[in-house]
Amino acid sequence: MNQEIEQQKKHLLDLLVKHAFQYNEQQPFTLSSGKLSNYYLDCRKITLIPEGMDYIGQIILEKIKPLTIQGIGGLTLGADPIAYAVMAKAYQNQMYIKTFIIRKNRKGYGLQREVEGGLQSGDRVVVVDDVVTTGQSTITAIEKAKVHGLEVVKAIVLVDRQEEGGLQKIKATGVPIEALLSRDEIIDDYKSLHKSSK
Repeated sequence: MNQEIEQQKKHLLDLLVKHAFQYNEQQPFTLSSGKLSNYYLDCRKITLIPEGMDYIGQIILEKIKPLTIQGIGGLTLGADPIAYAVMAKAYQNQMYIKTFIIRKNRKGYGLQREVEGGLQSGDRVVVVDDVVTTGQSTITAIEKAKVHGLEVVKAIVLVDRQEEGGLQKIKATGVPIEALLSRDEIIDDYKSLHKSSK
């Protein structure tokens, strides 16, 4: 990865720690899995702001350039702003990549689609997500994309919580998976930031 992308990754890390990371030793947070954790990540705090979208779009675009894909997307809602960021950045760089949205539940009316977007069966795509814990939402997205006839060539997530073997479970689907940031990187940056502010 070139120096500019490494710098953008550092900016993204700092942004995430500043806006999306919460830590509390006394009152653990309840996660979507029902388990308790001393820290919580709300990635929408960075995926829905201009600078966050800009960094995410550029970093992921650099990673997927060699893959020659037609689409990028994942399970709504976490994947949506990530996919939009990459699509917009790709278009600025004369690359035409569409986004797709995978519904959690099939529409009960109209065409009753589960996957929204203008992609065709056989198109090569990348599945994205914000945070991986168990890996289930990313796996669900991969499975539904494949049922729709899409060829999933890679999965990319913003953060690996490094718990419950989420990344390994996704790898077991046969799709290469990469996380931009890890729990350890985030906690180290958080400690460094708070140490320097004392």
